[in-house]
Amino acid sequence: MSENYFKFKQFTIYQNNCAMKVGTDGVLLGAFADVKNCSSILDIGTGTGLIALMLAQKSEAKITAIEIDKDAYEQAVYNVENSKFSNNINVINSPIQDFAKTEIQRFDLIISNPPFFQHHLKSGNKKKDIARHSESLTYNELIISAKSLLNNEGRFCVIIPKDDEEYFTELCNKTMLYLSRKLNIKPTPKKEIKRVILEFCFDNKKTERTELIIEINGRHNYSEEYKKLTKDYYLT
Repeated sequence: MSENYFKFKQFTIYQNNCAMKVGTDGVLLGAFADVKNCSSILDIGTGTGLIALMLAQKSEAKITAIEIDKDAYEQAVYNVENSKFSNNINVINSPIQDFAKTEIQRFDLIISNPPFFQHHLKSGNKKKDIARHSESLTYNELIISAKSLLNNEGRFCVIIPKDDEEYFTELCNKTMLYLSRKLNIKPTPKKEIKRVILEFCFDNKKTERTELIIEINGRHNYSEEYKKLTKDYYLT
């Protein structure tokens, strides 16, 4: 991967002005997200615009991408405008807390790769700390904002550390959002689950649970499940 850009099958992500670069978390979330019957999607904390572009590739939905950092916002605008999906994505420079107070539209899918380092030392890089640490957007603020912007049949999908799953799910339950799908993500067969993708909705139904192993038998030797999930995006 180049430091300045990452080329996917149908779009290119330039990332030189973004604190948070293209990573496995974002790619997995974008690939896993269910866009069936979606006409409107909200991407909270779009960063480079990666997830918004991934969802535009596999849907006809109108996508709103929110980003608090000005440089990242401008990077996302550039990436969107230089893609064939530019007519389907609107990038907005705003904290989601402010957007949620004034926006009247309700969305079929709300998706976020949120800042989740709640108790970790900061790096000293202000932009990276805003992107990575939850002071600028706590889990509770994210969930409350998402609930207020979600339509009655909508879905709310996030990727977070496994250690945060129980706490995040409890916060969602308090707002009457219930876990509908869950993907456990393991780096290798012998390692513990590190990340989870969680999908919530207002319907308290049985949760669909699956597991994904990223690599087997060595570095960059990806599992068949991982390759199948990401095949429409990664260049081979």
